[in-house]
Amino acid sequence: MSKKVVTLGEIMMRLSTPGFQRFEQSTSFDVTYGGGEANVAAAICNYGLEGRFVSKVPKDALGQAAINHLRRYGVDTQFVARGGDRIGIYFLETGASMRASKVIYDRAGAAIADVDASEFDFDKIFEGADWFHTTGITPALSDKAAALTLEALKAAKAKGITTSIDLNYRKKLWSKEKAREVMTKLCQYVDVCIGNEEDADTTLGFKSEGTDVTKGELNLDGYKSVFKQMQAKFGFKYIASTLRESHSASDNGWSALVYDGTEFYHTKEYEVRIVDRVGSGDSFASGFIYGLVSGKTMAESAEFGVAASALKHTIHGDLNQVTVEEVMGIVKGDGSGRVQR
Repeated sequence: MSKKVVTLGEIMMRLSTPGFQRFEQSTSFDVTYGGGEANVAAAICNYGLEGRFVSKVPKDALGQAAINHLRRYGVDTQFVARGGDRIGIYFLETGASMRASKVIYDRAGAAIADVDASEFDFDKIFEGADWFHTTGITPALSDKAAALTLEALKAAKAKGITTSIDLNYRKKLWSKEKAREVMTKLCQYVDVCIGNEEDADTTLGFKSEGTDVTKGELNLDGYKSVFKQMQAKFGFKYIASTLRESHSASDNGWSALVYDGTEFYHTKEYEVRIVDRVGSGDSFASGFIYGLVSGKTMAESAEFGVAASALKHTIHGDLNQVTVEEVMGIVKGDGSGRVQR
């Protein structure tokens, strides 16, 4: 039987300037939809598994458009609640060379922020599920959204379902102090923790010494120290971090480090030319989850995840539009980009 992965979070409307235009010069926006947990659910479906997305969207045409977008990829949206006043929006200006990308949020008062756990039947939602995934973005939206996230994690754990969280700190949504208070509670119910070095510091207070991504320098020993501290405090089965070396807005080094409480594994490193980096962390998370839930080893899962996310950097939009076969081609070393006929 196919494995089933459930995700919970917000789906947003994305309005991006065409090409590499700046906000001030653009006269139009390209529209798509995405969000951390929605991106994971869609990628899981692209890999041939069952992806189920849980959220709340307004009962209007924009809410339906967001749902329809996910249904294109086979995502199960039957447990998305309808209500509230609006869908969250974010504006994206894609950077190039030394000019960084910019994101402007317009998500205050979004439907998912005004939510109650009573709107969801977790017995039905988690029926037949093998995995539950969420991120640190959802609890940052409101106290109600944080309470819903905690309720979902507790329900999944009670059913023996593997749980994962991508730390995903967003400073525009909450303070470090609030993030650490909430995320420390949530992580007590998490089996697999995913996040980069900044997220581990801001959300949980663990810092990797000797790392400065702006200088293109990584200190793996610092990460290993942080992973050991995290595992000792929360008992995570697996901890994973993507490792980004930011040479510029256009060119990054990309790899991942994973830990199972005993062994560390550093993946192959990729040099990526960036078309769109939004959703790259989600594409790693979905690839890593796919590997683990499908019975691959930690190392195999990490290699799949980092190859999938390397490919995502070349694709416009939040979602990773790739197949298992395409990812495995990269894993096996076919990164030439030659035309396939």
